[in-house]
Amino acid sequence: MNVIPSVAAAIPPLDETAAAEAQRRVDDKTKPPGSLGRLETLAVRLAAMRGEPSPAFAHKVIVVAAADHGVTTEGVSAYPAEVTAQMVKNFAAGGAAVCVLARVAGARIVVIDAGVRGGHDFGPGVISLGLGGGAASLLREPAMPLERAERAVEAGIALAMATAEQGADLIALGDMGIGNTTAASALVAAYTGATADAV
Repeated sequence: MNVIPSVAAAIPPLDETAAAEAQRRVDDKTKPPGSLGRLETLAVRLAAMRGEPSPAFAHKVIVVAAADHGVTTEGVSAYPAEVTAQMVKNFAAGGAAVCVLARVAGARIVVIDAGVRGGHDFGPGVISLGLGGGAASLLREPAMPLERAERAVEAGIALAMATAEQGADLIALGDMGIGNTTAASALVAAYTGATADAV
């Protein structure tokens, strides 16, 4: 059963009252208006999502999902595809930059194998979603069948729900995979109608 539509429908609208109060609080700080840039925007959006002008997050989780992108065979990256698996091991060992940032923020890292090629056994520090070995080259064929893409989204929903049930009150998302910028750019262009150059 496809759970995506029901989960999407259950997401409540942003709380505009909480957003307005959060913006007022941000603007009342002793600083030039807007000087904290995207941090200000993010603070207001988090308030709107939570319905609280000043939300506190005691149990933060950063989910890093890694997968291989077949478009790397087209020479789109300065790095070889093998770096994806190497980085997954680095995440699990706590040696990547995001791990340092997570420690500073008091957040727990969850590392996901969402399609790393090579059938790696990364050990207990990495959760495998069982989605196979990455995507095909989007230049030559569909990156993956629709059914597999839906399974990936559903696996992400299940992971988010399980993480929330374990007490997480903030889940930040990250991705890793050589070629991921090209894949993300293609999706943005497809969804927005923007040209590849603009993206």
